[in-house]
Amino acid sequence: MTKSMLHIYTEKEGLRLGLVGWVKNTYKGTVVGQVQGPADMVEEMKVWLSKEGSPTSRITRASFTNQRSIDKLELSGFKTRF
Repeated sequence: MTKSMLHIYTEKEGLRLGLVGWVKNTYKGTVVGQVQGPADMVEEMKVWLSKEGSPTSRITRASFTNQRSIDKLELSGFKTRF
């Protein structure tokens, strides 16, 4: 399985912002994931995911749930899950 363009751009943006996390396409044609890092950078990533995404993305809606503050990162790197 190869990485989709969305994942390549999402990983690149997450790493650029100094975030850790993962993304995954669902069978419903949506994307799910988890992002951790400094709150201001997480907010910047949410804006990017909501408005920009990869060059071939068609974003109709973005929803961010289960948000919480953490004391230390629980993940490492930024990966694509299949």
